Amino acid sequence: MNAHKNAVALVTGGGTGIGAACCRELAKAGFCVGIHYRSSHEPAELLQQELPGSFTLQADLSSREGMDGLYTALKERGGLEVLINNAGLALDAPLFSAKIDDFDRVVQTNMRSVWYLSKRLGRLMMRNRRGRIINISSVVGSKGNPTQTVYGMTKAAIDNFTKTAAAEFAAYNILVNAVAPGFIDTRMTAMLGNDVQQAILQKIPLGRMGKPEEVAQLVRFLVVEGSYCTGAVFHVNGGMYG
Repeated sequence: MNAHKNAVALVTGGGTGIGAACCRELAKAGFCVGIHYRSSHEPAELLQQELPGSFTLQADLSSREGMDGLYTALKERGGLEVLINNAGLALDAPLFSAKIDDFDRVVQTNMRSVWYLSKRLGRLMMRNRRGRIINISSVVGSKGNPTQTVYGMTKAAIDNFTKTAAAEFAAYNILVNAVAPGFIDTRMTAMLGNDVQQAILQKIPLGRMGKPEEVAQLVRFLVVEGSYCTGAVFHVNGGMYG
């Protein structure tokens, strides 16, 4: 893959956090990075200015029309070589007070979009008989976490989808893997109270939260170097789960 300079790589939810770090790493590797965003217009535009050759794409991934729009835009650009399914939504609540409308929103964004984008955009890769799909999962999908029943379900589903899709795409030289971060120092975790953050740190053997760049570096490896890796879930969590 490192021979394919200027090939297009799409990162969903690419304007902030782990997604933005993935955009930077793939740009370093020579890819023309598509920075997808739903509502984070300003961060996405600033990142686009930072990364020469990159471009932004706005779409609501809970909408089929939004996802079809991404397919059309990328087809017009000549195709796609890398898809990073990073966009996600967490609406945390205890099981007995969670709302079914929130359940539907999380499932649509976290799970249905991964399935549908891989299905549609994977066709662009199949034409060239090469590609990489990396799904950003979570330690919660394997370990569980109170108040995150829905979020955890979607991430566990992504892990299973990764294994099955890898088997189906293998004949086309398209590798499919998942990266499951633990607790990463992003805007989302910064919103947690100090007591919650301290409780989290006590569960991490390395005693700190991860950095978005530490997740993105593994994503870059799987895209550029990991030519014999497919159907696997790689954990990046400071030792809290293995």
